[in-house]
Amino acid sequence: MGMEQTLIILKPDAVQRGLMGKILSRFEEKGLKVVGAKFMQISQELAATHYCDHKERPFYAGLVNFMTSSPVLVMALEGVGAIAICRSMMGATFGSQADAGTIRGDFGVSNSFNLVHGSDSTEAATKELGLFFTEGEIISWNRASEGWVYDLSGDEPE
Repeated sequence: MGMEQTLIILKPDAVQRGLMGKILSRFEEKGLKVVGAKFMQISQELAATHYCDHKERPFYAGLVNFMTSSPVLVMALEGVGAIAICRSMMGATFGSQADAGTIRGDFGVSNSFNLVHGSDSTEAATKELGLFFTEGEIISWNRASEGWVYDLSGDEPE
């Protein structure tokens, strides 16, 4: 498992509840690196494109309306195994079913509002990052603490 990037969206409920800093801190404290971030209002068109796989599902219209109802914080995070790590940190989809210690388990109870979106595969991450970030908005940079996050003694960070 190598270095990878993933898209994380702090959804309208996270923004409105003032949880952006707490959630972002969890990802950074885990050792993930922020390589892109923007506070934005998602348009109906962007939400429809992002959630197009759900177009035939009964919750689609409500999901698009929810995601466009308030600003969101969109982030590109980087790390070894970042996608799986973020998914694990987020917890089960529904806050009422998410384990304590996860973002949704600690901050959520709703089965409608689940605070955070994270890419579920490398293919999805590539597609989603391309939807929300343009060329030059994801920045490759060296973090001074990298050697304290990963064992860099071999050929690959571990």
